[in-house]
Amino acid sequence: MQPFTVHTGVAAPLRRTDVDTDQIIPVRFLTHSSRTGFSDKLFHDWREEPDFVLNDPAYAGSTILVAGRDFGTGSSREYAVWALQNYGFRAVIAPRFGDIFRGNALTNGLLTVVLPTEIIEQLWLLLEADQGHQVTIDLVERRVRAGEITAAFELDDNTRWRLLEGLDHIDLTLTHAATISDFEHQRRPALPATTLLR
Repeated sequence: MQPFTVHTGVAAPLRRTDVDTDQIIPVRFLTHSSRTGFSDKLFHDWREEPDFVLNDPAYAGSTILVAGRDFGTGSSREYAVWALQNYGFRAVIAPRFGDIFRGNALTNGLLTVVLPTEIIEQLWLLLEADQGHQVTIDLVERRVRAGEITAAFELDDNTRWRLLEGLDHIDLTLTHAATISDFEHQRRPALPATTLLR
């Protein structure tokens, strides 16, 4: 997983609230279990609207999405996170996220930043007035900076550390590979064993 320390990138203002996972990636596109191949399916139905924000060339290459409240509600699907990442997003900023979506995002390395609605409104105005404006998300300092806007955000220490180090749950398990191996070598041969695959 790619470490997340400080990221600066073009931010796209998604002025929509209650964006559920079926709007992020419609269920009809969940045809395989690979984490790749979903970038063109992200917000598929909305991208058919000519004025949808991601159709605007000014926001091409956006790596930060600034959305309204309750982003990622609905069914539990990691595909929504994968589609955002496949498109190139490193982070989503919103006033509130669906709990399961936020858990999936942080597990997969997509940073979800919770900021007050009034800050989101200020960011939207800035990003619409200055299309292609870049936003900086500093996970080390837990701050978002854009123009004259500076806002602190909260993230628990363990999740922050894991993202800074670029560790997913498998990586965390592998940090104990020697201990697991020692344990397995001490077990009686007749008992089931685990094998470390490389």
